[in-house]
Amino acid sequence: MRHLEKRLQVRVLDRSELILDIFARRARTRESRLQVELAQLQYTLPRLTHLWQHLGRPGGGIGTRGPGETQLEVDRRRARERIARLKDALAQVERERETQRKSRRREFRVALVGYTNAGKSTLFNALTRASVPTEDRLFATLDATTRRMSLPPVNGGRPGALLVTDTVGFIRKLPHHLVASFRSTLVETLEADLLLVLADASDPERESQLAEVERVLDELGASGRPRLLVFNKADRLPGEEDVLGLRARYPGALVISAATGQGMDALRARLIEEARSKRIEAA
Repeated sequence: MRHLEKRLQVRVLDRSELILDIFARRARTRESRLQVELAQLQYTLPRLTHLWQHLGRPGGGIGTRGPGETQLEVDRRRARERIARLKDALAQVERERETQRKSRRREFRVALVGYTNAGKSTLFNALTRASVPTEDRLFATLDATTRRMSLPPVNGGRPGALLVTDTVGFIRKLPHHLVASFRSTLVETLEADLLLVLADASDPERESQLAEVERVLDELGASGRPRLLVFNKADRLPGEEDVLGLRARYPGALVISAATGQGMDALRARLIEEARSKRIEAA
């Protein structure tokens, strides 16, 4: 990378740095910016000596470096200090999130998880009538957002509600530091009553993407959570036989289009059924 940068006179990124750079560009809230900066610093710290030749030069100066301290050592020390401050700030955010989660524990909670660009935010808006941004690109969502989905009344009683959470999308070989930094966001999946695993029905690599989603859920410790597999973007499939093929290959899975509304009634009915059965168990 150093030789390429010197020869081409441009910044050179490896795959992990590119993903981190995309996350940095998309981060909007304070929490997501803290998470991305922490992941970037943790990834860059052990690679400082390989990226910049000038960092190895010793030097002094009041308020800058101690006697004989190299620029590389200064940068490493400052990076470690910044990492410690970011971890403290994120710990405070996590405490605030835990307070919010405690207030929601009596309600049925659904977490939308899946590969990036599977349509989670579009489905989230369709279920909750929210208006979170939706774009046809990778990592459009970096922040967990929770909204209520209304439930019809039972036996003339009061209308109910369940909570739906939109989460950051997964990708193959997601940098470990990024998963660790976003753990406070992804922890929503650990406490959800139901994981709604969303996949792009029209993507030819959907099977490998589903495998990657399972791997990340395992890493998070959410492998044992109840789940419902949903194939989105059915409107992009060539024909009805493709829909039938998915249902045959994945018994119990739903095939929908959050954009057009296809299959949404069946999904809402399934979520209502799951929420009511949980309520009966709790009673």
